[in-house]
Amino acid sequence: MLATLLAALDQTIVATALPRIVTDLEGFNHLSWVVSAYLVASTVTIPLYGKLSDLYGRRRLFVIAISLFIVGSLLCGLAQTMGQLIAFRALQGLGAGGLIPLAQTTIADLFPPRERPRYQGYLTSMWGIAAVAGPLVGGALTDVVSWRWIFLINLPLGLLALVVVVRTMHVPQQRREHKIDYAGAIVLGVAITCILLASVWGGTTYPWGSPEVVGAAIAGIAGVGLFLAIEHRASEPILPLSLFRNRVFAVSTGANAVFGAVLFSVSIYVPVYLQGVLGDSATISGLVLMGFSVGWVTAASLTGNAMSRTGRYKPFPIAGAICVLAGVSLLTQLDSDTSHALAVVFLTIAGIGMGLSVQAYVVATQNAVPVPQLGTATAALVFFRSLAGSLAVAGLGALLSNRLAAELTDRLGNAALRVDTNRLLQGGRVAPELSERTHDALASALQPVFLVTAIIAVAGVACALMLEERPLRTQQPSPEEPSRQSA
Repeated sequence: MLATLLAALDQTIVATALPRIVTDLEGFNHLSWVVSAYLVASTVTIPLYGKLSDLYGRRRLFVIAISLFIVGSLLCGLAQTMGQLIAFRALQGLGAGGLIPLAQTTIADLFPPRERPRYQGYLTSMWGIAAVAGPLVGGALTDVVSWRWIFLINLPLGLLALVVVVRTMHVPQQRREHKIDYAGAIVLGVAITCILLASVWGGTTYPWGSPEVVGAAIAGIAGVGLFLAIEHRASEPILPLSLFRNRVFAVSTGANAVFGAVLFSVSIYVPVYLQGVLGDSATISGLVLMGFSVGWVTAASLTGNAMSRTGRYKPFPIAGAICVLAGVSLLTQLDSDTSHALAVVFLTIAGIGMGLSVQAYVVATQNAVPVPQLGTATAALVFFRSLAGSLAVAGLGALLSNRLAAELTDRLGNAALRVDTNRLLQGGRVAPELSERTHDALASALQPVFLVTAIIAVAGVACALMLEERPLRTQQPSPEEPSRQSA
């Protein structure tokens, strides 16, 4: 529970502080990398932690993951430049990649299947606490003390988790020999990084047709091709391609990619709107963003009970995808005159949609794959959600930077050169005679960001309609028993 709380808090507490971070470290054009560096590192290591824990035990890997997370958090809190912060966020992500999968696997080690849902519920409650407390605590720390404390607060929590694991965690472990797909993990990490570099550099650091952007894109695509070839030949691939022959898994993977893009678009760029356009404090933006979190947690709780009672799951992602599309589409209407109450309503609608959907796809996948592939399939959903979130943050960050430069030029002409975008997210840092027009420019630049997010959400509706309904299993088959549902 402590490890899950660490990982969950980091995903919810950072968003409200990002505008202040990029102001202090003067890195507006690199805003997306603060999130992407963490996501890439954690995403690539998720499958590795699972396999390594089979070889060396959960406890040892837990100690490594928590220790890396603590060290990364400390260095993030001490970072003096945007480059340092991005590098330290990657280190923090290397630890975070093990926190959630190891916690979920440990539940399976400790308790029989019939008891697991109750204990998994305890882990889910940590996400609920983080969803409500994270944005508020992050905003309050940023306003009252410093944004650095959103990272430093991880130290006491992490040390407590480390002490508990070292002193009390005695998990029965049956050693199972595995071949680790290191080649696949390395090639995947390089490919993702190259694609992200092309997304972030394009149109900002370098022109889209520049050798740097084109070269990074070609390297990324080639890396993906090489990764697929490695996975096809690997005896124990990090991502078994055979899983994609399972229609439920394939559809659920696509849906999770959509939700990853929507989640990080909302979490990162709504605070930019609130603080940069409306001039809110980090605390206020955290309170507004709570509408998204509360809607998600409430809907997820009700959905879980309903699925257990009825044995059906398909109606929930259909309703959820429609809500997500509606909520994100409404965000395209945000401007400098939008009220906070209206923003909360839009976010709550989107949050309810996420709560209705995400859990249903996990249940559907775990119901459709054979027992030996449960961990791999579940980790794959998390993997693609994080990967899509990384790509969305990078791509949308580049779109925002490009549109903002164009909007400032259109509205201010030569005076646009006087606007420091690194200071734009704090209204007092912009010349008074330019303030209103610069805030309007930022509002207009954000609208395409939310429009693209809404277009992505349309794919979520398509995935929900394609999802196959299969009766939920009431008993867990043994690992040796072939699963007809995996066909």
